[in-house]
Amino acid sequence: MPLDRTSPVPLYFQVATKLQQLIEDGDMPVGGRLENEVELADRLGVSRPTMRRAIQYLVERGMLVRKRGVGTQIVHPKVRRPVELSSLYDDLAKSGQEPRTEIRSFELMPAPDHIAEALGVPEGTEVTWLERLRYAGGEPLAIMHNAVPVDLLPLRREDLDGRGLYELLRAAGHVPRMANQVVGARAATSAEARVLGDARGAPLLTMTRTAWDAGGRAVEYGSHIYRASRYSFELTLSS
Repeated sequence: MPLDRTSPVPLYFQVATKLQQLIEDGDMPVGGRLENEVELADRLGVSRPTMRRAIQYLVERGMLVRKRGVGTQIVHPKVRRPVELSSLYDDLAKSGQEPRTEIRSFELMPAPDHIAEALGVPEGTEVTWLERLRYAGGEPLAIMHNAVPVDLLPLRREDLDGRGLYELLRAAGHVPRMANQVVGARAATSAEARVLGDARGAPLLTMTRTAWDAGGRAVEYGSHIYRASRYSFELTLSS
């Protein structure tokens, strides 16, 4: 695990990033234990405080858990999603996370005020309203709500069983090219926690998005919640 000691990136972060990659690649299997902190620090040639900080960073991200009498255990790789114009289904499939969808609601309805405004259509315009539970590797990850104008893409329930919404939009010639996206956070309600297999009040990441095609027409509105213990948005910043 080579470290760049001349880099401005802190050593603890380099160590944590490399351990995270080993976990995500399966080289450090879920359920396994991390070796002794002191031995690991000696083997990597870093100080014990640096090693401790790297491990704590991964604990805070939900990838490791400290258990008394057991040690530090690998819990699961967290789904990291780059903030770009793509669908969760596509990103999970690309990263080998085995996406699966449970359709909880599928109906045609007049667009409520806030959805009509987001889509730039008259209030009452008919949309397909979807509620889906998205799984990653057999574990519930996100509850997703979407509205798609019926005259843009007539959807069928069975279309969404094994395909992502953006794949269906692309196949119909409505390729999402631009989007406005707002990311936030809140606590899970009892109902949300029950569906996601989490505790009431567990932290959730929220995301609302409106996407447009190259012609400037809104193709979908989405309002999603994600388990913060299993999911994060990833941004690359530059100046």
